Amino acid sequence: MATGIEREIQEVWEKGQPDKHTDSLKCRRKDACGAWMNRNLYGDRDSLYGWEINYIDPAGSDDINNLQPLQWENNVDKSDGSLICIVTAIGQENKKIG
Repeated sequence: MATGIEREIQEVWEKGQPDKHTDSLKCRRKDACGAWMNRNLYGDRDSLYGWEINYIDPAGSDDINNLQPLQWENNVDKSDGSLICIVTAIGQENKKIG
C-alpha cells in the first residue's frame, strides 16, 4: 500500500510527458525543459536522469496543480521562480545546454 508521499510523487510523475515510442513500462518521461527523467531516480542528484518535485509558483500551495516533475538540475536552477532550462534531451540522452 502506497503512503501519501508515494502517491504524491506518482501523481507529480504522471504530469511529465510520456515517451510513448520507447517506454512501454512508463518509467521514462520528459520535464518542461524536454529533459529525460527516469521514474526510479526520484531525488537522485548523482544521475543526469534524476528528478525532483518543483513548485510551478514558488509562493503557491502544495496542490497538485502547482507541482511538476523537473530534472534535478533544472529544478535547482529555478531558484528565483523562472524556469531556465540547463538540461534538455538530444535524442535519447540528456545534455547540459546552459
